[in-house]
Amino acid sequence: MDLYDAIHTRRDVRAQFTGAPVPEETLHRILAAAHAAPSVGHSQPWDFVVVRDPETRRRFHEHVHTERDVFAATLDGEAADRFTRIKIDGVLESTLSVVVTYDAARGGPAVLGRHAIADAGLYSACLAIQNLWLAATAEGLGVGWVSFYREAWLAGLLGIPAGIRPVAWLCLGPVSHLEAVPDLVRHGWRRTRPLAEAIHEGRWQSGR
Repeated sequence: MDLYDAIHTRRDVRAQFTGAPVPEETLHRILAAAHAAPSVGHSQPWDFVVVRDPETRRRFHEHVHTERDVFAATLDGEAADRFTRIKIDGVLESTLSVVVTYDAARGGPAVLGRHAIADAGLYSACLAIQNLWLAATAEGLGVGWVSFYREAWLAGLLGIPAGIRPVAWLCLGPVSHLEAVPDLVRHGWRRTRPLAEAIHEGRWQSGR
């Protein structure tokens, strides 16, 4: 699979995990791809917590569904009905999980390139996540980004030190297939935005 195939094949996987093992050499290649991401000032502000323990994953799953209920309570009408049909995670079905963290102090107080944009380091961590996701897709694996959690709660669960943010809980593992259409589009939650709506020539164009 070439880069463009991986980009367009990639899906946020929730329901298609098989639970089959992930070879250690494959996991290492995927994490190495994430670690090769570009970062502001070459600060490499990420770390990767590989979570395999079933009890830890069960506790996280329960927390996720508590937060799902909190969000569901804010919806009504058609949105509430659509949301009941959407599976939001594959925490228990996936083979393992990788939590990507962000350390704002990595690189010291004078990270080259971050003096004017404080969040540039956080953006760098997101690039590592994207590298991981595309590498996993190229390896024939699925990834699902779970975002229904409170950062402080997850930090406590995994013993993440103060000042380090858990940016993403990623479910990872072999899948039966990758859907041709993203889940949220299939369930009518949100359409795919055409590229033409996102391109502005020279200056911002209102109405996009």
